[in-house]
Amino acid sequence: MNAPGYFLTHIWLIPLFPLIGAALMYFFGRRMPKEAVNLFCVGSVFLSFVYALGAVLTMFALPANERFYQQILYQWVTPGAMPTAAGTVNFVADWGYLLDPLSCVMIIVVTFVGFLIHVYSMGYMAHEGGYYRFFGYLNLFMFSMLTLVLANNLLLLFVGWEGVGLCSYLLIGFYFLKKSASDAGKKAFIVNRIGDTGFLLGLLLVSATFGTVRFTTQGLGNPAGYAGILQTLSGMMEHHQLAFGAPVFTAMALLLFVGATGKSAQIPLYVWLPDAMEGPTPVSALIHAATMVTAGVYMVARMSAIYQLAPEALDVVAIVGTTTAIFAATMAMVQTDIKKVLAYSTVSQLGYMFLALGVGAFAAGIFHLMTHAFFKALLFLGAGSVIHSLSGEQDIRKMGALRYAIPATYWPFLMATLAIAGIPPLSGFFSKDEILGHAFNRHLTADRYLALWVVGLATAGLTAFYMFRLLMEVFYGMSRVPVELEGHIHESPKTMTVPLWILMVFTIISGWLALPVLWGEESPFERFLEPSLRGVETDTQAIVFAHHGMLVEVALMGASVTIAGLGFYLAYKLYLENPKLHGRIAATWPRLHSLLVHKYYVDEIYDALFVNRVKDLSTALGVFDSKVIDGLGVDGTGWLTRYFSRISMWWDKWIVDGLVNLLGWFPRMLSMPVRMFQTGVFSTYAVFILVGLAILLGYYGHHVQVFVRSLH
Repeated sequence: MNAPGYFLTHIWLIPLFPLIGAALMYFFGRRMPKEAVNLFCVGSVFLSFVYALGAVLTMFALPANERFYQQILYQWVTPGAMPTAAGTVNFVADWGYLLDPLSCVMIIVVTFVGFLIHVYSMGYMAHEGGYYRFFGYLNLFMFSMLTLVLANNLLLLFVGWEGVGLCSYLLIGFYFLKKSASDAGKKAFIVNRIGDTGFLLGLLLVSATFGTVRFTTQGLGNPAGYAGILQTLSGMMEHHQLAFGAPVFTAMALLLFVGATGKSAQIPLYVWLPDAMEGPTPVSALIHAATMVTAGVYMVARMSAIYQLAPEALDVVAIVGTTTAIFAATMAMVQTDIKKVLAYSTVSQLGYMFLALGVGAFAAGIFHLMTHAFFKALLFLGAGSVIHSLSGEQDIRKMGALRYAIPATYWPFLMATLAIAGIPPLSGFFSKDEILGHAFNRHLTADRYLALWVVGLATAGLTAFYMFRLLMEVFYGMSRVPVELEGHIHESPKTMTVPLWILMVFTIISGWLALPVLWGEESPFERFLEPSLRGVETDTQAIVFAHHGMLVEVALMGASVTIAGLGFYLAYKLYLENPKLHGRIAATWPRLHSLLVHKYYVDEIYDALFVNRVKDLSTALGVFDSKVIDGLGVDGTGWLTRYFSRISMWWDKWIVDGLVNLLGWFPRMLSMPVRMFQTGVFSTYAVFILVGLAILLGYYGHHVQVFVRSLH
């Protein structure tokens, strides 16, 4: 690779700019006016977008095999020699960034959509408390998400992964005085921790097997001694240490996919995302539609070299994705909260992306990720504009005929609805049709995949139905707006409507990258991503398909458009032409309708099986804690201490003090005669002296006489 340009050598600034904005909000935001908050927080994301665009354009100018650039800031984790399946290696994990075709797509999506949502938030959050705190959280999220997609190794990716999870908790619970919001934030945090357990185990298995967590050595000036997963995997395959379909590949892939099901809201860990709509609408657009929830899709695509060698794991990914897609679509059909409809739609569309990954169409999954980011962000921001115009109302049953009152919101929302429904020539048609085409191709090599294509096609029809239902309930028909709000309906400010129109443009044109496929040529988007997704073996069952002719291609597109048209027709008949008909249908099948309204009672089942059982366990442990730990342990120890202290006091008082007193009494008794003579009176002492002399003379008188005679 030639000497990198300015933007490549400064890719470290892309995540740094929003981190600086977040730090400023943390330390000084409380004292800043809103204009200063806008300047630092919105401006930092704009700078990240400019640098990201410059880096991507630089990569475009390079030959395909040179579109890798790694920047190692410093060695982060260096435990030293490590025994692995590949032998003893010198393990190291960098704090470094990798820019390749896959991360190029992600940083453009994250920074561009993120910047527009920041601009939109200036109008949407203008009258909310905690303005600086909200933008500080958004900037911290941008730093974490950019770290995730630019990370050159799996461990640093996990740091960004956990960072966006933290920011999700903070932003969902932004209205922390509202119990439903704080509960939703905790639910998202806990459910994602379950998934992250699998991710962490997968990470450890990858590092133990390959002795490295770095994705590749491509783009490094001197890769000696610092192997990447891709190169180590290739070497182990060549030396027959591992083979296609080895159990260790399946274990790695499935463990990592557990993490993806949590972050990208797939069965069974999808339950947090609908509740996350309690957060501000810009949060729903940025985190829970366009960026964070796609992190699982990105991670699976990034580890595509392993997934291509684990066909059983890919089957699981495809089945879970397809099941989630239709499962969530059925629940979206009956939701009455405008944001909840879009939330279940997001879960369903993420299922489509995993269907693509599961059939080995990694580029198609990333293509739908990109187009979905544009039209789903547009839908959420459009919903926020509707809510803003109705002073906070979110129930679509209290809307209707708003296309005349808020036309600047209506037209972008209409384009986004057409896109997600798969109406040509908008972006959603191309990306969704490409996924269905790959699923159909895969069934030509394995018959069991025909069911996935059929379910995917049915999901496309349901998507068209619930989205046109939403459109008609909000913007068409008779007005059902409460009387007290009729005179207060107003269009959103320019800071909110201009991002809608910009996103509308990209919603229309972003799918045109797939146009060459219609004439039997290769998609330029897939050709651009190919160096990042080709893996170590290009002839595995996961990525080779039986290519069909133009007639079949046209037939598949015709089926996709027909099913979308059928969904539109049913929505029109039930919600516009005869608005009472859907009520009669619901009354005809009350149990089915109740099942959908209550979301298959999944939350209730989870409460019964897990939440309440954890509460019961906590109650039992609480009794154990109070009776055993506190009663016998803490309180019992204290009682024993007090009891023995009383014995000690009794012993001290009656035995020790008694002995001391006894020992003290004996010397006193012995000293009494002495004290009798110690009167301090001289005459008494003189008498005692005379008495003593008399006694001495009387006792020793005879001896004195003998002594005196001897002298003579």
